[in-house]
Amino acid sequence: MANTLERLEVNPGNGFESEDDRRVAEQHRTVRERQKQALNLQRLSILSQHCSNPMRRAALESALAQIEAQIQAMG
Repeated sequence: MANTLERLEVNPGNGFESEDDRRVAEQHRTVRERQKQALNLQRLSILSQHCSNPMRRAALESALAQIEAQIQAMG
């Protein structure tokens, strides 16, 4: 289903077959934007944390790497 939704990106003149297709594509785009915003907020939260504990720092770096990978995968 994700592939179908990705094909239905909302672009002017992309030839949607129906209003429902356009609506689904718009909803998909909105969900992705919200997910990306949430990931960016998590990223900023991690970056704002300062710690001297090496284990905590490693955990934060790992979490940051995962979040940045997810953001990059979203485009």
